[in-house]
Amino acid sequence: MPTSNSIFNSAVIPFEGRFAGVFRCDDQTRRMQLHVGFSDNGFDWKIEPERVRFNVAEPEIAEFVYSYDPRVTRVEDRYYLTWCNWYHGPTIGVGWTDDFRTFHQLENAYLPFNRNGVLFPRRIGGRFAMLSRPSDNGHTPFGDIFYSESPDLCFWGRHRHVMSPVTNSWQATKVGGGPVPIETSEGWLLIYHGVLTSCNGFVYSIGVALLDRERPWTVIARSAPYALSPQALYECVGDVPNVVFPCAALCDAATGRLAIYYGAADTVTALAFGYVSELVEFVRENSL
Repeated sequence: MPTSNSIFNSAVIPFEGRFAGVFRCDDQTRRMQLHVGFSDNGFDWKIEPERVRFNVAEPEIAEFVYSYDPRVTRVEDRYYLTWCNWYHGPTIGVGWTDDFRTFHQLENAYLPFNRNGVLFPRRIGGRFAMLSRPSDNGHTPFGDIFYSESPDLCFWGRHRHVMSPVTNSWQATKVGGGPVPIETSEGWLLIYHGVLTSCNGFVYSIGVALLDRERPWTVIARSAPYALSPQALYECVGDVPNVVFPCAALCDAATGRLAIYYGAADTVTALAFGYVSELVEFVRENSL
């Protein structure tokens, strides 16, 4: 768009025979905003010039300060959007749409400070389920992934610890959820990001874990090596160098082929391909 500084860390989903997406678009004032986009093929996108505006029943949560790092998942007959929202600090905003034109904002899921809210694509034990990473108000130098449940997408509880950083590794500083988990016969396939604090600052890489299907806070396996790290020029050079940050993974049910959309260097949106079976084998053979 004419006002763009960068478009990255964005969510994509199949919709009515083509693709819809909610994109993080930072403008040239460096405001972080969400914009809708559509594509026939998943590569070429038309992004709406106006940011997403929500219908909201509670005016006090409608104040816009920033919105960033969205995820989108379909649960039953609605498309749900989670993102890092401002409410006296970063927290997890929740909304829904059925046409990617009109969006409805629900209550924020958690108290500040929290990031990386990722909804599961089905209810667990009859309740909505979400991963998140409690944090602080800055560039958080710590972070574990937690699991929470809700009967109504308003009241969240039954919080469970999922995973922590790993000392002396690519995921030593913090970890956070990535795309919507993919349900397999082996468990929930979780593609997540991990961060290392190096002499050159934070380095974001991508790992893989398997979570129990009915108790998703239970980790079955977790990759010791990363699955993808910043090595290409566009992953290493940009507004924030050395970052790969996954937000969406589309799966072809017939073949198991994955298309993983990820932010690169906090500047562009990149795309990687793989197979569910390969990632399951990878995490099984290289588990911590």
